[in-house]
Amino acid sequence: MNLKTTLLGTAFAVLPAIASAHMIIEDAYARAASPVAQSGAAFMTIFNHSDRDDRLIGVTSDAAERLELHTHIQEESGVMRMVEVEEGFEIPAGETILLQRGGYHVMMLGLTSPLEQGEEIEITFTFEHADPVTQTIVVDNERQPMEGGHGDHSGHGEMEMEHDGEGHGGDHSGHGDSDS
Repeated sequence: MNLKTTLLGTAFAVLPAIASAHMIIEDAYARAASPVAQSGAAFMTIFNHSDRDDRLIGVTSDAAERLELHTHIQEESGVMRMVEVEEGFEIPAGETILLQRGGYHVMMLGLTSPLEQGEEIEITFTFEHADPVTQTIVVDNERQPMEGGHGDHSGHGEMEMEHDGEGHGGDHSGHGDSDS
């Protein structure tokens, strides 16, 4: 094998890694409100390392029957309500979005097994333009929301679920507390 063939082979091996590096997921963790909860959530930062605006449009995992992109909105009455964001989360070029409690997050509905402290799950993130990214995420049921940050919604009162469309039945234990 000559040098040219070796360099070309190396370039083709490295190109997929460079392409998928356009979206960088960091500080990811998942949690459930209790050991018997049928739902859980995942939180993280996602950095768009490209020069093109993008959008997180889907998530999949064997850890739950269904994963959805969610956020919280505050009603005029002051009640926080969790809603699915069907259009996904915009991630501008060169920017970072924060998925945190009380804001954007990945909702896992119909857990296939309990989210036990220290275990790991895999979630695949699908973007409008960037290649999908599969990330191993640790379960950290003990992690607290950021002190005083947007993720700390203690004292906001009850939280209600609202879903558009059908097929959103099932047990949402732990889904309505202000820590999700």
